[in-house]
Amino acid sequence: MKNTKKVVAGAALSLLFSISASASVMQGTFDSGLPAGWDCTGNCGADAANGVVTAPPTGNSQYGWVSTANGVDGTGLPNIIGKEGSVLLSTLFSADAGDDLEFFFNYVTSDGSGFADYGWARLLDDSFQQVAMLFTARTKPSGNIVPGVDMPLPEATLTPGTVEIIGGGPAWSVLGTDSGRCYSGGCGYTGWVQSNYNILNSGNYYLEFGVTNWTDNAFDSGLAFDGITIGGIAIDEPKEIPEPAGIALFGLALMCLARAKKIRK
Repeated sequence: MKNTKKVVAGAALSLLFSISASASVMQGTFDSGLPAGWDCTGNCGADAANGVVTAPPTGNSQYGWVSTANGVDGTGLPNIIGKEGSVLLSTLFSADAGDDLEFFFNYVTSDGSGFADYGWARLLDDSFQQVAMLFTARTKPSGNIVPGVDMPLPEATLTPGTVEIIGGGPAWSVLGTDSGRCYSGGCGYTGWVQSNYNILNSGNYYLEFGVTNWTDNAFDSGLAFDGITIGGIAIDEPKEIPEPAGIALFGLALMCLARAKKIRK
């Protein structure tokens, strides 16, 4: 009788653990630094508000960032000139069709004139193929820098939809020795911009953030980001498996626990 009780209860616990383990999640906040498992090529990190980059509108104390300072060559987008820069890739995560992928970003550049540094975010599938270009931002002497000129159009909804540079030599520690410097017209920062993208198909995805110098490595640029959520839920929290499978497994687990209690009586 006792052995039967243990087997049934063990099965129930196993089912409950399987519900938790089946979720594929990705950390979306940076208050404890870069999340475990995120992959950086170049120079990436997490930081609190400093200089022109204020605390993110999410209420979090830190944001993630990538910078061209101390970056590596060959980090530009496919078929678009890129020199020295950095790319940060999330862990693989799951999303359902119709989920809203949301985050905030802030592009900062000490470059200017015709030196068109740029930053971006992309949604990639589990084989690293592009699913969507979420946003682009690009240095230019005047006018809108979001979306980036001569860049792929963003497939996310941006708020505001277009952004002009807030001019002046941007002080930001992430820019290294170029913090506070400015090369001609076009240097500055965007302020925090919201990005929302509706996931079209259920599946597993990566989120990529990147920034690169254009034709030289002088006068650095960077990108800050935070508040990554899916379906309005911070994705560093456990994500339930898709219904109805989750309900069915949970119900079966409860039945097993009830059976164990009955046997005990």
